Amino acid sequence: MKLRTTLAVLLAFVCTAALAQNPLLQKRYGTPYEIPPFERISINDYREAMLKGMELENQEIQAIVDCKEEPSFENVIVAYNNTGKQLSKAGIWGTLRSSNATPELQALAREMSPISSKHGNAIRMNKALFAKIKAVYDKRATLNLNREQARLLEKVYRGFVNGGALLDAETQQKLAAISLELSELQLRFSQNLQHDTNNTYVTVSDVKELAGLSEADIQRAATLAEKIGQKGKYSFNMQRPSCNPVLQYCSNRKLRQKVYEMYNNRCNHGDQYDNKAIAARIIELRLERAKLMGYTDFAAMQLEDRMAGNAKNVYDLLDQIWTPAVAKANEELADIKAMMKADKVKGQPQPWDYRYYLDKAKKAKFDIDEELVSEYFEMSNVQQGVFYVAKKLYGLTFLERTDEYPVYEKTARAWDVVDRDGNVIAVFYSDYYARDGKNAGAWCTSFRGQSYDSTRRVQPIVVNCCNFPMPTDDKPALLNIDNVTTMFHEFGHALHSFFRNVHYSGVSGTERDFVELPSQVNEHWAFEPEVLKVYAKHYKTGELMPQELIDKIVASGQYGQGFATVEYLAASYVDMDLHILQAIPAKFDVMKFQADQLKGRGIPKQILPRYSVTNFSHSLGGGYSAGYYSYIWAEVLDCDAFQAYKETGDIFNPTVAARFKKFILSPGGIDKGSVMYQNFRGRQPKVDGLLENRGLK
Repeated sequence: MKLRTTLAVLLAFVCTAALAQNPLLQKRYGTPYEIPPFERISINDYREAMLKGMELENQEIQAIVDCKEEPSFENVIVAYNNTGKQLSKAGIWGTLRSSNATPELQALAREMSPISSKHGNAIRMNKALFAKIKAVYDKRATLNLNREQARLLEKVYRGFVNGGALLDAETQQKLAAISLELSELQLRFSQNLQHDTNNTYVTVSDVKELAGLSEADIQRAATLAEKIGQKGKYSFNMQRPSCNPVLQYCSNRKLRQKVYEMYNNRCNHGDQYDNKAIAARIIELRLERAKLMGYTDFAAMQLEDRMAGNAKNVYDLLDQIWTPAVAKANEELADIKAMMKADKVKGQPQPWDYRYYLDKAKKAKFDIDEELVSEYFEMSNVQQGVFYVAKKLYGLTFLERTDEYPVYEKTARAWDVVDRDGNVIAVFYSDYYARDGKNAGAWCTSFRGQSYDSTRRVQPIVVNCCNFPMPTDDKPALLNIDNVTTMFHEFGHALHSFFRNVHYSGVSGTERDFVELPSQVNEHWAFEPEVLKVYAKHYKTGELMPQELIDKIVASGQYGQGFATVEYLAASYVDMDLHILQAIPAKFDVMKFQADQLKGRGIPKQILPRYSVTNFSHSLGGGYSAGYYSYIWAEVLDCDAFQAYKETGDIFNPTVAARFKKFILSPGGIDKGSVMYQNFRGRQPKVDGLLENRGLK
């Protein structure tokens, strides 16, 4: 007995000592601006910190429930808002997993996902806690709350209601089971997609098959082939920097077809990484959840608290743009057919012909060569252009911290974001290169959101992740026009994070169909001649881009918008069509459903959706479910917002910029999106600017 007691004491001591060494469980990191010390944190540290964070949050929740004082805004709503800080601190591993998904992090995600889901469900369905929240909510008219406090109370109450707090115990159990299964399925969907994006290849043996590709693209293909054990050959995976040059520049039609079909059919190969059954089950579970909550379909539940309000408003916008977009795409298709005829290619254009011949037609029409243009878009110079716009509009400067700050990835760069008064308002990481283990696409995330510590504003730690091509032996990282647009876009999200200034984390987020406004409006400055003259410098000579080439970029800016708009709208329609279903057929074939829906709308057969259902992470992975339309919804806002600058004759008008910062970038979710836009513009937006911007009017 004595031995067992001694062992128990020793084990407890060892566990306590291990926790004491865990950086995530220390009060302070001791790093600049409390940036997480990534290199000191192990997988076990993340696991322990998550479990400890859940334990502490449960204690914090119980303290609210046990409080004997009359429920008030402070002892219930503010107290609830302040719970879970330790858990949030531990959650940085989720941010890392999207950019550096090691097998260990992937395994941790699979382990922690059901645990986290159960933990969240237990809080959302805590009847005693909700009773106190409801007691405060019911007397809200007498509390004399300010706008931010009133919004927090509304969002907390609605969050619990939408989480099932008003349901009976049996229905709550069903809802919890659905939430658990959904979290596991969405994780599997995302991990399968990450595998297929990074680990499926098209390989060729003869360099002659790569006619049209640049030497840099060929070198990257040779390097990848050697990496996967195919030395002397040339390989392409489904990361955009690898496969897009083939689709746009390679004259080998059979190779374009292989690459296109491999990309389009990611997670649609009938193997262990196939997402068809997973996607069907996700759609089925989302509908079940919506019906348990009293809605006819999932879209109705999702859209209720968004700017769109309901599915009809979404379809009305999509339909308004669809007809002119298809007409423009058919005009472009005529150009493609002419180019194919000139190349003596028989038959009708196919999806893998579109980018290649559209690029050739663009060169012929506007005498513009995108590969030549990219020589003026060296990545670091473009970033300086992004910083220039931020300084002109908002007075920000960026101080790079080369060796002083913790780095989670050796190619990422860290910056202090300094305002006009010399205050560091945020820390910014730029993580731009494609690599294995990184999700596809581009996104803005954070290791810490903006908050307040007593009365002191805590700086956010913001990250922009992209998938740009790595430098080669003889060339730096050169960006194409789409890459440049992407960098400006993601930095618009970063600006939103830099300037957010709310006192409660519960009101930091905006509606999903508003959140793309800051990012998309920032794109408008990318190719303005004044801005190009700042950053568009030839990577060899340092010479500024000549005015003649700038004029060509501006003149050709709308060419290809038919294709781009149709492929985007097609995906938006499919996302909505899946989520307005009120019954799911047996053995639901998601790919047949996608094909049938688009055929009924008259989509040109040469254009497929930007994402097929099996690789549609925006929708089936979670974040933009019944919400992919948000980009075009926000584009109505961003085109109209940029007009506010153009109307003054100064794209850097300080008065308009100050108003945009005050009413759009700083308030977080204190107001609804429609209110924030009205405050900025003095009216609601008009769709005319979008149609004109895309050349569809």
